[in-house]
Amino acid sequence: MKRVPLRWWIGTALFLSTTINYIDRQTLSVLAPHIKTEFGWNNETFALLIIAFRVAYTIGQTACGRVLDLLGVRRGLSLTVAFYSAAAMLTSLATGIKSFSAFRFLLGAGESANWPGAAKTVSQYFPPQERGWAVALFDSGSAVGGAVAPFLAYSAYHWFGNWRPVFLLTGALGFLWILLFRRLTSGPQPTLSGNGDEGKPLPYRALLRWRPTWGIIVSKSLTDPVWFFITDWFAIYLVSRGYDPEQTLIAFWVPFLAADIGNFAGGGLSSYLIHRGWPTLRSRRFVALLSGLGMTTLAGAAYAPNLAWLIFFFGFSTLAYASFSTIILTLPADLYPPPSVASVSGMSGTGAGAGTIAATYLTGLIADRYSFQPILLTASLVPLLATVAVLSLVPAKSPAADRTAW
Repeated sequence: MKRVPLRWWIGTALFLSTTINYIDRQTLSVLAPHIKTEFGWNNETFALLIIAFRVAYTIGQTACGRVLDLLGVRRGLSLTVAFYSAAAMLTSLATGIKSFSAFRFLLGAGESANWPGAAKTVSQYFPPQERGWAVALFDSGSAVGGAVAPFLAYSAYHWFGNWRPVFLLTGALGFLWILLFRRLTSGPQPTLSGNGDEGKPLPYRALLRWRPTWGIIVSKSLTDPVWFFITDWFAIYLVSRGYDPEQTLIAFWVPFLAADIGNFAGGGLSSYLIHRGWPTLRSRRFVALLSGLGMTTLAGAAYAPNLAWLIFFFGFSTLAYASFSTIILTLPADLYPPPSVASVSGMSGTGAGAGTIAATYLTGLIADRYSFQPILLTASLVPLLATVAVLSLVPAKSPAADRTAW
C-alpha cells in the first residue's frame, strides 16, 4: 500500500483544526434560540455577542498573522488553539450579556489565527499545483464544523438538559488536536513556495503598496460577511420563516455540506487547470469569476416558496462562496515570499472582520425592524464587487519572485 505523504497528514490536521474552530464558534449560534429565550434577548441584543467575537477576530487576524510569521506555525497554532479552547470552555460560566460578550471576545481573539496559520502551513508544505486541494481540504473544515455543530450541540444539550456543559464538551476538542499537530510537525519545517528567500516578514507598508494585496483584502472583505450571515443567522432565519431547526436538521446541514463541496470544486478545478498548462494565477482568476457569479443565487432564497427551494438557493450560493474562498485563501501563497504569507492572509481577515461586523449589526437591526429579505438581496449582489476586485487587482501572470517586485 502506498504511503500517504506527511504533508497530507498535516493538511488533514489543518482540516480538523478548522472543524473544531467552527464547532466552538457555532455552538452559541446553534443554541441561540434557547439562550435568547432564557435571557430575554432580541435579535439586536444577540447581534452584540456576534460583534464581540468579530471585533476580536478582526483585530486578531492581522496581529496573529504577523506573530505566526515570526514564531512559525508549530508554536503559533499550538498557543492559539489552546487559548481559544479555554475561552470556549469558559463560556459555560456566562451569566448575562457582559460575561457572554467577554468570553466571545476571547474566543474570537484566539480563533483568528486559524486561517493565517493554515495558509502559511500550506505554503510551506505544498507545491503550487497542490495548494488548491490543500486549501480546499482545510477550509472545508468550516463547512463540516458548521454541519456537525447542530448535531453535537443539540445532542449534548438534550443529554445534559442544560446548555452550559455543551461549551465544556466542545471546548475540550482543541486540546486533543494540539497533541496531534505537534506530533506531525515535530520534524524540520520545509519551504516549498519558491516566492523568495527566507528572512523576516516584509513591512506592512511594502505589502500595502502592491495592488494584489488590495485585491485579496477587498475581495475577502466583501464575501466573508455573506458566509457569516449564514453561519450566525441561519437558525434564526429558519425560525423567522416558520421552520424549527431541530426538526429540520437535514435542511440545516445542506448549506454547510454544499460549502464543503464548493471548497473542493474551486480548489480542484484550479489545480486541474494548472495541470493542463494554465498559468497558476490565471486559473485562480477564472475560478473566482465563476464563483462570484454563482453567489448571486442567494437572492432566490428571499422569494423561495417552500423549504426545499429555500435550502437550494442557500446551498448553491454557499457552494459558490466556498469555491471563491478557497481561491482567495490560496493567493497569498502564490504571490508572496514565505515569511509574509500569514501577514497578508491576516490583513485580508481583518478586512473581512470589519465588513462582517458592520453587516452583523445591520442584519440584527434590519431583521427586527423590517425582514431578512433586503439582507438576502444585498448579500447576493456584493460578491460581484469582490469578483471585480480580483480580476482588476490580481495579475494573470506571476510577478517576479525576488524582492524587486516589492
